[in-house]
Amino acid sequence: MQPQIKEQTHGTAHALVDQSEQELRVSTLELFFDLVFVFTITQLASLLARDLSAAAAAQVCLIFIVLFWMYGGYAWLTNQVPPVSTMRRVLLIAGMAAFFVCALSVPRAFSGTGLVFGVGYLLVVLVHGGLYAQVHGRAVLRFVPFNAAGAACIIIASQLNGALVYVLWAAPIALQYAASYLAGRVGENQRAGFDVRPGHFVERHGGLLIVAFGESVVGVGIGLADLTLDLKTVITAVLGLVLAAALWWVYFGSDEKQAEAHLRAAAMNDRVRMALVGYFYAFVPMLLGVTSLAAGVKLTISTIDARLSLGPALLLGGGVALYLVGDSIFRRTMRIPGSVYRLSAAAVAAATVVLGTMLAGLAQLLGLLLTVAAMLVLEARNR
Repeated sequence: MQPQIKEQTHGTAHALVDQSEQELRVSTLELFFDLVFVFTITQLASLLARDLSAAAAAQVCLIFIVLFWMYGGYAWLTNQVPPVSTMRRVLLIAGMAAFFVCALSVPRAFSGTGLVFGVGYLLVVLVHGGLYAQVHGRAVLRFVPFNAAGAACIIIASQLNGALVYVLWAAPIALQYAASYLAGRVGENQRAGFDVRPGHFVERHGGLLIVAFGESVVGVGIGLADLTLDLKTVITAVLGLVLAAALWWVYFGSDEKQAEAHLRAAAMNDRVRMALVGYFYAFVPMLLGVTSLAAGVKLTISTIDARLSLGPALLLGGGVALYLVGDSIFRRTMRIPGSVYRLSAAAVAAATVVLGTMLAGLAQLLGLLLTVAAMLVLEARNR
């Protein structure tokens, strides 16, 4: 993710953003890039479904945050440096390939393929820096070394064992935050600084969320390949789909349009802060929630009419709760009213773990669907 901006009050900055806003939309190459990145979410959901230990959960969180930060960096990159030339497109495809290598190594990133992940991640960082340098020149040295140091930490971690591995995986997160803070100065010598074009930025992240939902549904469908397609299996799959659609409604019902309007109306400093907090810090729990829910549905399909063990029940209830908490943070950041409904529904969603462990997976899925639906209805009535 890119920078937190210091004081900038250039009157021309707003004009530049407004003039380019109608021209810059998300390109098909960026959508292709997002499809490749979301493969990471599919891999993480599969990892969770195979291993419900606390260690696996920690690994999923670390891998996702480390990768999503750099995804955010690429989203900010194409907001500033659109892939309109052959060289930019080639470099973006190179970054895409590097992300794909990272995603392929996710299942054993902490046990056997950490070096592959680290090298792929280093390439992600270097391509990102190379593209940014086309606009900001040597100023990118204020954040590229931090990102490269983070990749080095992961490479070193691949050669070690024990708790130190987790410490080294957490180091890139701290380094990237520091890079984000310092990179805010990159635009000081540029007349417009680091603009955020709201239309492109909102559309890009909305597209990512849509693809994430789609991949989660596809993942569940693939998981059905080895099961008998009886009534209970169909019911579980359909409930999972409808629940995903309800969560889609939570964000796309009104959040996206309001967020774009509020970003466009904000002063540049506020706009950059809102973009960073709303589309990184808030999107982390939202996307992790989608990942957890997908893993939970996979594990529930074959035991829909039986009591769930604690792990699958936590994935279902916790996944929806995480998503709603993230959307609540997003709403507060974007100055959209109604975040209290999300937080209340998140608490109820977490409580549905009892339904899964005491009654059945079907009861928990129904409880989650009713919770989200009731929240949407209450919110609409009080809007």
